[in-house]
Amino acid sequence: MTTSTETPTLAVTADVADLLFREARTVNAFAPDDVPEELVHAAYDLTRWGPTAMNTSPLRYVVVRRGAGRERLAAHMAEGNRERVLAAPLTVVLASDPAFHETMGVLAPHASAVAASLAEQEATRVAMARDNAHLQAGYLVVGLRSAGLHVGPMGGMDAAGIDADLLAGTGWRSFLVLNVGLPAAEGATRPRAARLSPTEVSRTL
Repeated sequence: MTTSTETPTLAVTADVADLLFREARTVNAFAPDDVPEELVHAAYDLTRWGPTAMNTSPLRYVVVRRGAGRERLAAHMAEGNRERVLAAPLTVVLASDPAFHETMGVLAPHASAVAASLAEQEATRVAMARDNAHLQAGYLVVGLRSAGLHVGPMGGMDAAGIDADLLAGTGWRSFLVLNVGLPAAEGATRPRAARLSPTEVSRTL
């Protein structure tokens, strides 16, 4: 008796599932090839259609090219991440925007009363922005993979320092840095690690 690792209920082909998930890897070392900034915008343009609470869409991002801006960013990264940031073809800072309620008139006209209420609830907005921006960050990683790029997400950083330096005047709150590009010929990834199976992580009631 043979068993198959394919999931018969997927609506996408095995090649697409491999590209986005099964064969996709977190990359630590990148090839020197330049990455067009337009690919990042194309990935966001696709993944902006992913769901968020009341369509609030609080994710914001800053594309950081090589040069002075990258050096400023690297200064706020944890020691083990600084060289990775400096060496990457392109780096993207992800942030949440607690002022997302200001765009709800366009994004969620059905929830105008909620938007007005949120204006007076900063702590609630901060939490909502954080949670939903993290959700969108996952979409964006998959979107970048769909553009043929590889991603190295990093959370080891001085977020407050980044906010004060690179995001001054925006009110945005950084939470993740993505290095983006093509994998180096050697040393790009670690050996593939296991993942927990559905039976290990789920319950049915």
